[in-house]
Amino acid sequence: MAADSEPESEVFEITDFTTASEWERFVSRVEEVLNDWKLIGNSAGNLSLEKGEYTRGTWGENSQEINFADFKFLITHHFLKKECEKDSGKDKIEEDAFPLAMEDLLCMNNDFPPRAHCLVRWYGIREFVVITPGTNCEAIVSESKCNLLFSSISISLANSGCQVPIFVQIQQKWRRMYAGECQGPGVRTDFEMVHLRKVPSQYNHLSGLLDIFKSKIGCNQSPLPPVNIAIRFTYILQDWQQYLWPQQPPDFDTLLGGEVGGVEFGKLPFGACEEPISELHLATTWPHLTEGIVVDNEVYSDLDPLQAPHWSVRVRTAENPQCLLGDLLTEFLKLSFRKESTEDVLGRRLVEDEGKENSDVSTALSKLTEPAATVPISKLSVSNMVHSARKHIRRRRHDDESPLNTDVLNSVLLYLFPDAAVERSSEKSKNKAAQANSYEKAEQDKNSDCNLFLQLKSAPSDSLTYRLALCVCLANYNYGGLRAVAHLWQEFVLELRYRWENNHLVYGLAVGPPDLRCCLLHQKLQMLNCCIERKRARDEARKVLDGNKERESRVSGGYQNSFPVPESPIDTAAASASTREMSVGKSWDSWSDSEEEFYECLSDQGEVETPYTEKKKDGSKSKAEGRLHPFNNMTLLNSADPIYVPVTQEPAPMTEDLLEEQSEVLAKLGTSAEGTHLRARMQSACLLSDMESFKAANPGCVLEDFVRWYSPRDYIEEEVIDEKGNTVVKGNLSARMKIPGNMWAETWETARVTPARRQRRLFDDTKEAEKVLHYLAVQKPADLTHHLLPCILHAAIMKLKEEELVEDIPSVKKSIQQATSQASKLLQPHNHDNKKLEDFINQLMTMETVITQARSLKAKFAVNEGESKEDTAELEKFVSSLLEEPEVVVVGAGQGPAGSIIHRLFVSAQRLTDFTSDEATLLTPLDEELGNARKPTGVSNKVPDFPSPAGREIILRTCVPRPAPYSKALPQRLFCVLLREEFRLAGAFSSDTSFF
Repeated sequence: MAADSEPESEVFEITDFTTASEWERFVSRVEEVLNDWKLIGNSAGNLSLEKGEYTRGTWGENSQEINFADFKFLITHHFLKKECEKDSGKDKIEEDAFPLAMEDLLCMNNDFPPRAHCLVRWYGIREFVVITPGTNCEAIVSESKCNLLFSSISISLANSGCQVPIFVQIQQKWRRMYAGECQGPGVRTDFEMVHLRKVPSQYNHLSGLLDIFKSKIGCNQSPLPPVNIAIRFTYILQDWQQYLWPQQPPDFDTLLGGEVGGVEFGKLPFGACEEPISELHLATTWPHLTEGIVVDNEVYSDLDPLQAPHWSVRVRTAENPQCLLGDLLTEFLKLSFRKESTEDVLGRRLVEDEGKENSDVSTALSKLTEPAATVPISKLSVSNMVHSARKHIRRRRHDDESPLNTDVLNSVLLYLFPDAAVERSSEKSKNKAAQANSYEKAEQDKNSDCNLFLQLKSAPSDSLTYRLALCVCLANYNYGGLRAVAHLWQEFVLELRYRWENNHLVYGLAVGPPDLRCCLLHQKLQMLNCCIERKRARDEARKVLDGNKERESRVSGGYQNSFPVPESPIDTAAASASTREMSVGKSWDSWSDSEEEFYECLSDQGEVETPYTEKKKDGSKSKAEGRLHPFNNMTLLNSADPIYVPVTQEPAPMTEDLLEEQSEVLAKLGTSAEGTHLRARMQSACLLSDMESFKAANPGCVLEDFVRWYSPRDYIEEEVIDEKGNTVVKGNLSARMKIPGNMWAETWETARVTPARRQRRLFDDTKEAEKVLHYLAVQKPADLTHHLLPCILHAAIMKLKEEELVEDIPSVKKSIQQATSQASKLLQPHNHDNKKLEDFINQLMTMETVITQARSLKAKFAVNEGESKEDTAELEKFVSSLLEEPEVVVVGAGQGPAGSIIHRLFVSAQRLTDFTSDEATLLTPLDEELGNARKPTGVSNKVPDFPSPAGREIILRTCVPRPAPYSKALPQRLFCVLLREEFRLAGAFSSDTSFF
């Protein structure tokens, strides 16, 4: 059995030679991909491309990975979408027609496309397939590997019948070396390439390149078919020394130290710190030439750029030029990442230098509560203490050099508070702020961009908050960053403290309660202004009442009654109307829910809390107090006295953070009966105050009278027939008012007869002002940055709009509109996404760069100095096209208005090359340069008008029979690139394969 098993084991060692090799699998995989992309079959057609189609059309591509053993390749299909769609559904194609790629070799409508794949530029084809090594794979360098790939694509094309050319990238990727093949019925085109570092001297001109082309096609016909020639020379202009850089020079009289782009406070800087246009490329083209018409050899050349029939220009912009507005925003955003507080930045050294006695807060409080006898009580006010502290801080900082020197700080504060230039003690200056505020608000409504701050939730452009944002941003950018911002913020809060203590309104804020549509910081400043207004109004009312008391005491001859004399309704109304805390009563539905505690207000006349009542001789009730005017001719239900609208307290103004806190507190009470009752009690502060005011103004009133004025919908009137048969109107409270335990009824029972002026204040302006000032004082510079970020972005967008309006760039205008809507979404959440904000600022920087580029080009092309309106309009269109399109045709070539200016630019640059830098500065631009440019060709200048071309591109085309004289005449093409450090020949040579 062992002997029998040995022959059987040898059977399994037989090699199966029918198994496919890795090379065969690779060829098969290429054919599968071509089939999947539907590139199999005849792709020929007689569809000619329109001029410029490669530039205007849309290019598409499909990619897929394939493997040759363990080596990865990427196969990509490039095609012109528009043309591919047009080809579908066309008439039947002739069987023996040439492939589409061969027809493209001879097409002259799309020579030198400015934006296309390099193979499109070199061979002029509209569809092709490229096989390139994978991302991390080494280049195909060895000749054997290259030949193996060429064999693979040849077999794939033959097996599949694909007529789309296939290229293989060989050598290092930076060399952009390709070799390819295209097969058709009985024809084949080989795509070959030569790439050298230096241009051989014998091929540095047209005649030498023609020799290469003729030798390669090897045509034995006599005479040789004409060779069509297209030539493009590219000239580069880099020297702008004699032309103005359109950035505004600094104003050395301002406080900014003469920095480039510096402006005074209140204006954002704008523009580039360097020339935004680095190069201008002029392409002079001779599109249709034939051999013999033009001479270009090592001795002489007819190719004068001024005589070229076609000029086109492109500009190369500087990469990421430094722009003032973009840098300003970037530095401001970086400030939001800092963690230091104002005390950490400014107060640490001061705290270390102070004695231990001043470092303890309790010691400071004891000094307030136990003053020395030699110190007057008036000197212990918070205002005086703050100002003494400010003087002390300034003295301590004098040696250490404060971040903001006195001149800069004073200019900033004067810009923020322009009313400070007037004597504060005058009554005129007190009213000036309110008048300015109302005027600014009226102007703001007229502003066409007034809705922008609503979208961004920032602040009006004429408000204090907006100006503060500009000053903080400029101080951070120009005066020391974090320390300057902390110093400015500290002085700003001290100024607010001073204004609160001395009853000076804060300048630049609209009158009224906080505007919840604005940012929180703006609401806080408005809240402080409300507190100052209430405080001033209360002081003025006290003066009026004191004056009345003096008058009455004089009339009574100095007799002092033990009971206070009640004021007349007129006096009461006048005193109440002069205060802003009294207002006309409003309906219940108009009041905003608020949770305000009751605070004891100062007694105006030394009265007790209980209302003063006095029985007259006829037994009537006490005199009414706090009346404004009768209410719609209505009378009380229990008497014939008219109903009077009472003087009521205004509801407490609230900022959005207070509203959120109140909502959270009310929500935490829950839905139980006790929680609901407590919530209603907390929300009835305004209702109780209004009921007490109504009782004081309408003695003998009942709840129904109050409801008729306060909530008419809850008093239902019906027509009924009385006992005598007459129709009368009878009214009753609504059903909800009759519910047992109704809050209105309970509040009415507890309400006392107290006019508004003697009630506890619904809004304690002293407490609220101190809360606002404390909130502002503890803000870190980073917190301040978050508060002011909407205002800064608002200012940046406004600045871009202003600058774009001057330059009129449609693309930038559209980008600004998109940026505005994007910014409104970015600024909505409280926690801003810093990464998205950085991207957004980069978008603004891009817009700023485009505007500065347009401004630079307009200055160089003297757009506003055109000789005629037609020239000016043409130059404006030319400059705007330079920013929008990759390459712009110069109308009239060198003889048109734009061409003349370009010629002058090159002439000036050429003159500068012959002089040293010192001599060049003494030169003035020649006005006669344009005249010299139009001299006859034979007149030669010492200095040529144009430098030697930086790049030369030459296309040679013909149609000759290959390989034999009796073969089909097939297209031949050679694209030549001659640069200073590169020489490239890209040839497409077709041959007849019917008998070869």
